[in-house]
Amino acid sequence: MKRILFSILLIITIFTAHSQSIEPTWESLNARPYPQWFSDAKLGIFIHWGLYSVPAYAGLEGYGEWYLKGLMVGDTVRQNFQNRVFGNGQEDFQYEDFTRFFKGELFRPAEWARLFQRSGAKYVVLVSKHHDGYCLWDNNLRPGWNSVASGPHRDIVGELTEAVRAEGMKMGLYYSLLEWNNPMHRWTVDPNENVGRYVDEHMVPQFKELVTKYRPSLIFADGDWDNSAEQLHSAELISWYYNTVGDEAVVNDRWGNGNQHGFRTPEYSAGITLIDRPWAECRGLGRSFGLNRNEPIENYLTSDELIRHFATLVAAGGGMTLNVGPAADGQIPLLQQERLLDLGKWLEINGEAIYETRPYSHFYEMKEVEVKRTEADIDFDWKRNSPAPEIACDHFTAEWSGSIHSAASEKYIFEIESDDEVTVIIAGDTIIQYDGKTKEKSQAAFKLKKGQEYPIRVIFKEENLEAVAHLFWQSATQPREVVPATAFRDNLQARYSSLRPTVCYTTRGNKLYAIALDFPEERLVLHLDQKIEKPVVTLLGCDKVLPCHYVGNDLIIDTTPLKYSDIHSTAAWTFRVSAE
Repeated sequence: MKRILFSILLIITIFTAHSQSIEPTWESLNARPYPQWFSDAKLGIFIHWGLYSVPAYAGLEGYGEWYLKGLMVGDTVRQNFQNRVFGNGQEDFQYEDFTRFFKGELFRPAEWARLFQRSGAKYVVLVSKHHDGYCLWDNNLRPGWNSVASGPHRDIVGELTEAVRAEGMKMGLYYSLLEWNNPMHRWTVDPNENVGRYVDEHMVPQFKELVTKYRPSLIFADGDWDNSAEQLHSAELISWYYNTVGDEAVVNDRWGNGNQHGFRTPEYSAGITLIDRPWAECRGLGRSFGLNRNEPIENYLTSDELIRHFATLVAAGGGMTLNVGPAADGQIPLLQQERLLDLGKWLEINGEAIYETRPYSHFYEMKEVEVKRTEADIDFDWKRNSPAPEIACDHFTAEWSGSIHSAASEKYIFEIESDDEVTVIIAGDTIIQYDGKTKEKSQAAFKLKKGQEYPIRVIFKEENLEAVAHLFWQSATQPREVVPATAFRDNLQARYSSLRPTVCYTTRGNKLYAIALDFPEERLVLHLDQKIEKPVVTLLGCDKVLPCHYVGNDLIIDTTPLKYSDIHSTAAWTFRVSAE
């Protein structure tokens, strides 16, 4: 009888624990622990695939998945391409007509899932619906605007969900809260405050339909930044999702202004150093999420660059959701496949220092790097990148120097357009000291005499996100223009500099891992906070125990015993330090 009562009490306890409701308040949501699987996973695969994969076109650094928006606002790059390739002299070819070409004939979900598993990913996030509203599942709220009713005539979400889970990975779904072209509310066209009917009658029931049908372990919301979390009913939706899917469910942080919950999602960054909650950088292998056939090869991370960047993110307590952009036929471009497989090969040896790890007390050993080159002018807009692979894409400095001259003696107005701090110095005088926030001191006058050369220095300090700087001039006879190369004697001498990690630390249990991003040919110096007693040092993938000794708290590792055959990477090398 006692056994029966104990069993009943146990069942009641388990049922109660699983039926505890998360309330639709930020306090209740934030009191719920983030699932451990996400913090341990480190690597996920993002997939942007939809109607935008048919044109697969943007500017050199544009987002391919924003093709419809480009057409809506008259973006000349996309509009000219549309007219030339798809217009064919007919003005009635609409974005909706791309469904005829979105066939997905090479979409093989099992092959996709196997590729992602071989990359070392632990979860997958498929774009179920982007801002164009086109759904990759049979959707009752847009019955003709989905991949089952048109295009490939397949339930992409359902097929891939089954395949991903069969490979032992978690399945997540990206969902755009708002849509550019929904008749109830056209995001970025209709007033933001008029979103109520769309939210109540379309977004909320559609989101619930998606979650109920596929029960994803992760929701990546997006398309939120013009509205408040209150207008989007975000706390209610997140709590409903948690209560529906259970303890393994996790959401990101893009749920409208005022949202206070979700794992952080820096995008195309040098990483962040916040560890108050989980985070994972999202980025493509190139500069676009959806396939952009207009991208040059230089936009793509090499395999070595990808591995090193990934290691820096993990060392800072984060992870990466790495995007692939399949073509309209369902084929993941071979270059993208190669990068994933190379990352997976590195993780086969070094995954011990990545998965389930936690940050060390300090994340990195840093060094300053610089790149020098000549430039014709100061006129750039670097999106999601930096002037050179060696330079960090956030927090770098650029300094240009040379001599400037004029064909006439007259007063010029110099002007800087930038999103960051810029200083302009001519002939030793600081004429512009721009803080990157206001326009109060972004222009100044300076008189140039015909035939005379004046030394010029321009100093740019980039903080984060997009790096923009344009140096203009104008005079009574010269209309406003970017200062041309002909105004400078020879070329400008440019110096770009930033800090970058040389060693990334992670910890797992009582082991410390030092991931060297430059191979230490003779020795590796680790600046430890405290000594590890009787340390044993090995290179992952090699059984040799390496000699080491302390100088103060610095652990000096002798790497000369390592031979060529012991080294299994060209990107990053992981040294394990454990107590004897």
